[in-house]
Parts: sequence; structure tokens; C-alpha cells
Amino acid sequence: MNTVTLKPGSVPLADWRAIYRGARVRLDAGANEAIARGAQAVARIVARGEPVYGINTGFGKLASIRIEDADLAKLQRNIVLSHAAGTGEPTPVEVVRLMLALKLASLTQGASGISARTAGLLEAMLERDITPVVPCQGSVGASGDLAPLAHMAATMLGVGDVFAGGERMAASKALADAGLEPAELGPKEGLALLNGTQFSCAWALAGLFEAERLLQSALVAGALSTEAAKGSDAPFDHRIHTLRGHVGQIAAADVLRCLMAGSAIRASHVENDIRVQDPYCLRCQPQVMGAALDVLRQAAGTLAIEANGVSDNPLIFPETDEALSGGNFHAEPVAFAADMIALAICEIGSFSERRTAMLVDPALSGLPAFLTPEPGLNSGFMIPQVTAAALVSENKQRAYPASVDSIPTSANQEDHVSMAAHGSRRLVAMARNATAVVGIELLAAAQGCDFHAPLQSSEALEAVRHAVRAKVPALGPDRHFHPDLEAANALIRSGAIIAAAGVELPGVA
Repeated sequence: MNTVTLKPGSVPLADWRAIYRGARVRLDAGANEAIARGAQAVARIVARGEPVYGINTGFGKLASIRIEDADLAKLQRNIVLSHAAGTGEPTPVEVVRLMLALKLASLTQGASGISARTAGLLEAMLERDITPVVPCQGSVGASGDLAPLAHMAATMLGVGDVFAGGERMAASKALADAGLEPAELGPKEGLALLNGTQFSCAWALAGLFEAERLLQSALVAGALSTEAAKGSDAPFDHRIHTLRGHVGQIAAADVLRCLMAGSAIRASHVENDIRVQDPYCLRCQPQVMGAALDVLRQAAGTLAIEANGVSDNPLIFPETDEALSGGNFHAEPVAFAADMIALAICEIGSFSERRTAMLVDPALSGLPAFLTPEPGLNSGFMIPQVTAAALVSENKQRAYPASVDSIPTSANQEDHVSMAAHGSRRLVAMARNATAVVGIELLAAAQGCDFHAPLQSSEALEAVRHAVRAKVPALGPDRHFHPDLEAANALIRSGAIIAAAGVELPGVA
């Protein structure tokens, strides 16, 4: 298992991807100095006795209420417990781990006033796979992801449940079993743990990474579909795309051309193509997939900045011993990025379904109806295409922008919110839907190429077909189709199709 060393403020996107995929996390020792400066500044602010929001006052609409020094620790514990008011299914462990790492990287930049002990507990929980049970609903993406992060923070106090050793158990037991003491929060620490965009950002990054793998797999499946339909690779000519200039479009065209290079199937019809132009689902792959790639890269840029930023409130500036209240917790950048990712996922799946629909239609593909050797007696790929259509429609419904919604909260103190959590949480499910759509296309494309035997495709695409056929035999008479679909899904989700292609596919960073 790889280990990622977090250098707060400068963690590359590849490291966040690795953490999401299961890498261990270690905090860079260089962060200790910044942590100490922030904690010392909070101590000096408390000693001055002046009212400072989040340190010795109430929160939100209650900010005008001064809290006595003797109650400061209780204040921080109370905010954690009172804000742990989420609901819904537990957030997946891999997303919570990413959230913990994002929170650790934010808190240890010295602007949050967190203590070394509290930061160390957060790091230890990551290291020992003690993962808080965080209900997935309850954040509106402003004033931070308060409820989800409160559930995280509560487990640090020994309250609530965690997943540890593959089991769900009380946080107090898991901490004790690991030899860890529950946190005793000092001034500002509870609020620092609760404020921030790390729940929304973790979900958005998860969606981004799933969308990246989806796009790469869809490029491979699209190339194979082009071969199955005896489509032309002329629309992928580099010269066409340089004239337009979009970077993603050029990259998509180049990889499609590379995937098809040396194909005997293509060579067999290059001189006598009957069709003057292929359907858009084949011909316009660089334009559509390239646009999706550009959108994902733009979202990736936003999320890379957010992941390395500090988004709690107030922020501590040790140089002047100031605690400045602002609004970095407002997750509008994450909400916009999530909406962009949703659009890209939706279009990747929609475009893939159109290629499957084309392949099963003999009038368009020139292949046997529904890709079965005996249409009529057998239905072949008839219903898998219906399934793909159903999933695409579901994703269209989910793709409506979340960021255009808002609802006032906290007695109108928080009168505009981002809904970043809503926008981000849908992405993994949308990517799962689109992955199933691309899996159906992959099977249909492999089946279509089977009809061209003994002609073979390119070396790269034959390797992909071999990977498919190792798990799913060619379809002759009708059989139980569900296991085939699940096998195709697994090939895509695991990255096996990308690996089989053996070519460098464009990514988000």
C-alpha cells in the first residue's frame, strides 16, 4: 500500500487520487511549526480577554453572546455534539478517509488554531483505519459542511460510531483499542473541525476521479465501436482538430487514432467506404469527449485549489494575533465544479448509449439485428440497450445544476448557501450509471467486431477484446445477461480496460 505524505497547502491532485484509492496518509513533519504558531496565537488571543468570534462567543446568530473562560472547553464540545445532526446512509469509507485527509491538510496550515494533539489524533485515525460513520445528508454547503464534519469530530471525542477492522463499532471502543485518547478540545478547535468544505470537496474529488476513469474507458469503447461499425478514422486526423484548437478535442482525437492504428478491419474498407460520413456518435467523438475532458480538467483545477486551501472560520493570523471572520467556508467553487463534472458524466454516458443504439440497428451498423447471429429466435443486445437508455435518462435528471438552488438557514444569518454537498454527492452514483452504460457498449462493440472475423482490429483494441472475452464469452444463443453486464462493469471500475489498451489516455491532471 502506497503512503502519501501530506504537505499542507501543496498536495498534488495525484496524491488525493491515491488517498481515494486507498493509500496511507502521513503528515509532513514540516507542518509542526505552523501548527504551533496557530495554537500559540489562539492562546494569546484568549489571554487578552477580548470577545472574538468562535473562541469566546456563541456561534452563528448567537455570536453576540460572550462565553466565560471557564466554559470555553465546554463551548467547543457543545458545538460538536449539537451540530452532529446529519441523517441518511453512511458516507462510503473511501470518501470519509479523503475527507479526513483534506481536513488534516487544512487544519495544519497554522491558520485554524488547532493544537498538535488534535491534529495528531486526526492523523492517527487515518493511519489506523478508524473511519467515522458520517451520515451523508445534512449539509447545504455553506458555513462549512457543518453536520457531516460534526459527526467526524464527534468520533474524535469518543462519541458516535466508526468503522474499524471492517466492523462498525462505538468510537470510544475503537479509540481505546488503538491506544488513543479522545480529544479534549481547546478554544477554537471545535469550530475549526466543523467549519470547512471538506465533505463536499471529498465527494467532488471522488466524482472527478470516477469521471476520469469513465472518460478514459469510454474513449477505448468508442474506438472499438468505430471498428465494429466499420467506421472511418479520418475524422480523427490531427489536422482537423488543430484548426479548431481545443486542447481536449486534440487529445481525444489523437488517442482515438492511436487506438485504431494498424487495424486490419479498418484497412479492409478504407478504399471502398459506402458511407460518406459516419453518424455523429462515431465521427464527433473528439469534439464531444474532448469537451468533456476540458470541463473535467477545469473542475479539477478548481478542486485542486480548494483541497489545498483553508476554509474554516475565523482564520488565525499569528503574525498579528488576529482572528478574522470571513466566508471561506462557502462552497460555491465546489458547487460549480460539481455541476460541471455532472454535465460531463451525463454526456459521456449519453454519447456511449448512442453508439450502442447504432450498433444494434442493422440499418445503421450493417451488422445483424441486435448483434445476435439468429435475430428473432434470440433478442441479443435488445434489452441491454434499453437498460443503457434508462441509465442515461436517470443521469439527465440528476445533472440539473445544484448550485442554482439556495435556502436560508440559521435564522437568516446564512441567507445564501451553495448546495455543494448535494451537487457533489450525486457524482459517484452518476458515474456508476455511466460506467454501466459504457460497459454495455464495450460488450456490444466486442460482439460487433466478432462478426468481422477473421479480420482483427489494432493491437491495442485486440488486447481490449481479449480482456473482455477472458471474462465474457461471445454471445451466441440468448443467455442470462446480467452476469455479463456485471463483468463488464467490473472491468471498467477496476481500470482493467484502460490497462489492456496499453496506450496513454488523457487524464484530468
